[in-house]
Amino acid sequence: MELERKIDILAESAKYDVSCSSSGVENNTRPGTVGSTQASGICHSFTPDGRCVSLLKLLFTNACIFDCHYCINRKSNAIPRATFTPQEVADLTMDFYMRNYIEGLFLSSAIIKSADYTCELLIKTLKILREEKGFRGYIHVKAIPGADEKLIEELGFLADRMSVNVELPSRESLKLLAPDKDPFDLYKPMKQITTVKKEQEFLPALRRGPSFVPAGQSTQMIIGASPESDRSIVKISENLYQKYQLKRVYYSAYIPVNQDNLLPAVTTEPPLLREHRLYQADWLLRYYKFTADEILSEDKPNFNLYLDPKANWAVQNYQRFPVDVQTAPYDQLLRVPGIGPKSAQNIVKARKYYRLHLTDLKKLGIVIKRAQYFIACNHETPAGLIKDPEWIITSLISSKQYQVLKKHNTQSTSEQLSLFDVERFEHAKSR
Repeated sequence: MELERKIDILAESAKYDVSCSSSGVENNTRPGTVGSTQASGICHSFTPDGRCVSLLKLLFTNACIFDCHYCINRKSNAIPRATFTPQEVADLTMDFYMRNYIEGLFLSSAIIKSADYTCELLIKTLKILREEKGFRGYIHVKAIPGADEKLIEELGFLADRMSVNVELPSRESLKLLAPDKDPFDLYKPMKQITTVKKEQEFLPALRRGPSFVPAGQSTQMIIGASPESDRSIVKISENLYQKYQLKRVYYSAYIPVNQDNLLPAVTTEPPLLREHRLYQADWLLRYYKFTADEILSEDKPNFNLYLDPKANWAVQNYQRFPVDVQTAPYDQLLRVPGIGPKSAQNIVKARKYYRLHLTDLKKLGIVIKRAQYFIACNHETPAGLIKDPEWIITSLISSKQYQVLKKHNTQSTSEQLSLFDVERFEHAKSR
């Protein structure tokens, strides 16, 4: 098979793996403009400082021995199959890099022949890049569940970041939809990566040698293919962050690609809003010091479609507000809608030098439109606001946003409107 045809097949097969922050947008180029978001095999990832980098995103092979119900590459699907050679992937990476198309490589793979055999192919590819071609750019590679521990370790010393996709939120769903996979095999590499990294950190600097997965590890969960609640997914993510020190958990709205009685119909819209809410909740776990039980409770286990998780928590706990920005500790400021980590830091710094006023807050980065209902400043609150949770909800949601959500609601089973109903919302907006 010609190399160009392999690229077309395997770049297409790789697009469902979002655990490297793929842009996920359509080609919007027009005559007279420069740049494209949809070049074959190119995706966008982001550094901790917010810089966008381009990665060559490839699947080493889509010839899989497994028959997972949800996967486009399942062995029972009649789709074109292709497999790169290690030399081809290495040459492609260097060719794209030398032309300044990319800054790194994201390499995943289906399981061909066996887990060990697949892992050996990935190791050979990275060795060619690192040792023969001297490539020191960023490499994100998939750890192959079920592969020998020595192979996983060798792969980790060649890559910057590794990821092990847990695929589905629960072991019950994995057993039903991916009967060939052992849940233990999925979590074993995660534990190994965490253990080796900790062992290396305790070694004296002169004995550490090459860094093992210096950029850490991540994972991906498919959302909407199985019946788990939002709360159960958030709690699983919280556990993964605490137990394995993951850098990111990625959420992928299930796109129906296979006709299967165990899955949503192929005409079902992907639950994109639910995916968005999960990412918002994920930020609350990682940067805002929330716990999963605070974000969602047993009696309300699914997200509010109309409010982001932080605003929803605030109106559900309105007795805790207003928060006085002049005296509140940093952790309490983070709980206020419209105040993020950076603006909370700005408040803490500024109040050391002068007494804050309501007019100062916008300059410190606070989104006043959202925060005004939840803050005070030196016991003074914004004048003229109705301090009623139901009214606040209607004020936080624009009529335009509400109509869009109502029209494209593909997550009706997760709807949570605990403080107002549709008729009351429409009546309030019409006044």
